[in-house]
Amino acid sequence: MGFDGRWGRMTMAALAFAATAVLIFFGNGLEPHWPLMWIAFVPVLWFALGSTAWQAGVVAFAAMLLGCLNFWSYLGVLGAPHIAWFVNFGLIALMFALGVLLMRALARRGAAWSAWIALPAWWVTFEYVRNLIWPHGSGGSLAYSQLNFLPFLQLASLTGPWGMGFVLMLFPVGLALGIDLWASSRGQAVRVLAATMGVVAAVLLYGAVRMNLRQPGPEIRVGLVSSDVSQGVRDPGAPATRLFEQYAQQAEGLIARGAQVAVMPEDLAVIVEPDTGGADGIFQPIADRTGAVLVIGMNRVTSAGQGARHYNEARIYIPGAAVRGYDKEHLLPPFETSIFTRGTARVVFAAPGQAAGRMWGVAICKDYDFTEPARAYGRAGVGLMLAPAWDFHVDAFWHGHIAVMRAVEDGFSLVRSARGGLMTVADDRGRIVAENASDSAPFATLLATVAVGHDRTLFQLWGDWFGWFAIAMLLVVLVRLVAGSRGTPGD
Repeated sequence: MGFDGRWGRMTMAALAFAATAVLIFFGNGLEPHWPLMWIAFVPVLWFALGSTAWQAGVVAFAAMLLGCLNFWSYLGVLGAPHIAWFVNFGLIALMFALGVLLMRALARRGAAWSAWIALPAWWVTFEYVRNLIWPHGSGGSLAYSQLNFLPFLQLASLTGPWGMGFVLMLFPVGLALGIDLWASSRGQAVRVLAATMGVVAAVLLYGAVRMNLRQPGPEIRVGLVSSDVSQGVRDPGAPATRLFEQYAQQAEGLIARGAQVAVMPEDLAVIVEPDTGGADGIFQPIADRTGAVLVIGMNRVTSAGQGARHYNEARIYIPGAAVRGYDKEHLLPPFETSIFTRGTARVVFAAPGQAAGRMWGVAICKDYDFTEPARAYGRAGVGLMLAPAWDFHVDAFWHGHIAVMRAVEDGFSLVRSARGGLMTVADDRGRIVAENASDSAPFATLLATVAVGHDRTLFQLWGDWFGWFAIAMLLVVLVRLVAGSRGTPGD
């Protein structure tokens, strides 16, 4: 396939660029429209198969970069300089363009099956390696555009986000190759299209079956409290105590209505050791008297004066037990990394009451941008994760629901209470059981019923196996490319 004439090529380049950029812009981002991402790359890929290498690379790079403008304002909210957007999304656009060129080179050599898997393998390799070294973990994965597509989301229980990203790239590559081959090799086109549709059908069939299987274990009532009006307190003492009392009053109200656990946001106020009575003296008696668990986020300072260390802690009040604390492991740069010391230990405890014998765990906000520590909690058999959080309003859906993928991956339900965002209760299939905005009332609350049994998953057992599988596939297609350039026939 080729585009005749200079103006014909320019017109097709402009149309492919514009179509893909617009589809990425609305299909991905903070409030993605998930169906669009399934076809977003088709125009650019189809154009690449009929154009020169430099034309294909430039159009692919420009379309991805422009499409990623949906994150431009978000970086401003985070206080990041605009150069950070160019560096981050320029790298993403470059990796996409290189993957497109790899796919094109293999297709031009007649290696259709290698071309089919080349871009998906390249892309997942990039996302997986970036996740290992990037301070935001898996936060930029294309898989998060599909958080509302529940049958597809179930793939995360097998492969984590890596398999989802692979299929999201495989589908448009298959369509583009099928269209390109239709005129010259209809049989090959049919085989590629059939394989593409077969992979997607198998994934969705698995998802449909899994969604119809009941999560094990009992159901309990959970309560969440958050307030955007009553913001956090930066000074210890009386102001912090007053805020704790306000939250405690709301939590007690939910417990009186049946909640067996109450979760509140992260980093609400400062407590300085050893004088923690302003918090512990309020919440521990409620836990002992009611039999409910309370989890609330605090800025814990090890001592007053120089040399003090700050920890972003989730303080856990369990009936009849000593106060426990979980220190946030993954800190948001530069806001938290400049203040807090990173935590290194996970907290797992036996649930009281109706869920006795079940294991629960705690992690905080950004911890869920990474596949660990959630996977470690899954291996420990946790059936319910409690998550104090703090978002930025504009990322309420996107960042709040990234944590839901961890629930699908590792077989637990999630109770996430954020200020500046959403209070969310989700099961281990990714279904949103209940949700409420933190700014819906001066003190917003949510009461819901959710299962708390643990489900074993392949991802929990094997971890990032699909990331390594993608790397292996990429090495295979690179060998095919080199061999093809030396005259070896394509596949």
